[in-house]
Amino acid sequence: MPTNEPEGGTAPVPEQHTVHQVDARTLRGLAHPLRLRLLNALKEFGPATASGLAARLGESSGATSYHLRQLAAYGFVEDDPTRGKGRERWWKASHSGIAFGAETTNFMKHPDPEVRGAIGMVLHEIAGTHAQELNTWLGTMHEWPEEWLHGWDASSFKLRLTPELSLELAKKIHDLVNDYRDRVPEGTEGSAVVRTHLHIFPRPSD
Repeated sequence: MPTNEPEGGTAPVPEQHTVHQVDARTLRGLAHPLRLRLLNALKEFGPATASGLAARLGESSGATSYHLRQLAAYGFVEDDPTRGKGRERWWKASHSGIAFGAETTNFMKHPDPEVRGAIGMVLHEIAGTHAQELNTWLGTMHEWPEEWLHGWDASSFKLRLTPELSLELAKKIHDLVNDYRDRVPEGTEGSAVVRTHLHIFPRPSD
């Protein structure tokens, strides 16, 4: 079974699920492809140093160090004081997730074109990451135990909804996913971290 471990061991399970609600100010700090990759790596694999992240992502340690400081300035990452020796600086994600919520509409309609461009870049990066994760699974699924070949899903549904019902559906799915959070302790035999993507968007009828 494939394994990906951070420096110093496996990623710890967060004590509680916390979400960073992105606003127009913090959006500017997030709107860079490398910053999104750094944040995703810290959330996925746990605390790491700038040099460790550079090796994982194929970037220079100077670039990762600079962008980690920018993420910290906007509240997305922070120092991990429980790790490191001497001048070695370890970073961890400040929250287990980020959310835009109703702010997404404000970003799309924002009078500042920089804000509109920032949200567009972030959302396209997230969509690209989702596609990459799914493609990685499809390319490596033969390496996993047979039980997992029966325990995954990729479905597409077509529904006619109003915007209000679409939002209601999204919230119910979020609640359902959160109901499964922390049910399986880390280290449970046969378990794995499961990635779930949710996409709900309107399509033309003709």
